[in-house]
Amino acid sequence: MRISIATDSLDGVASLIGDELERRGHLVTRYGAVADPTDTDWARVSADAARDVAGGMADMAIVACWTGTGASIAANKVPGIRAALCTDAVTAAGARTWNNANVLALSLRLVSAPTLVEILDAWFATPASTQADDLVSVSYLNTLDHLPPND
Repeated sequence: MRISIATDSLDGVASLIGDELERRGHLVTRYGAVADPTDTDWARVSADAARDVAGGMADMAIVACWTGTGASIAANKVPGIRAALCTDAVTAAGARTWNNANVLALSLRLVSAPTLVEILDAWFATPASTQADDLVSVSYLNTLDHLPPND
């Protein structure tokens, strides 16, 4: 699988993400501090990784920053992206099942090395739901990319 990753710093598990993905046999494209330690713009690098997914150059992406919220918000600004901030394996499985999430967002502050492995295990082992109500919800999420703001 082709996976783009982005971090704005080398804190916490940042440097472990790409290595763990490659150990699992994935092809990894790196953005931000994991490619160049001086590249610390969390918004831009997270959006770059998400654009790889939206453009078909990557199957999924993993974005990370100190809390994970900024990386998640930046990725979700890219049309077609469903980024989920996950701090544990159960949340990662739920994001894949019910939201068909295509970008995993991580907190470099909260996720330890063992938890990273558990999150990735759940993320990759869990298929998207095929139940009608879940498909309707994911379809609706995709239409939100084109809604005008409320007046």
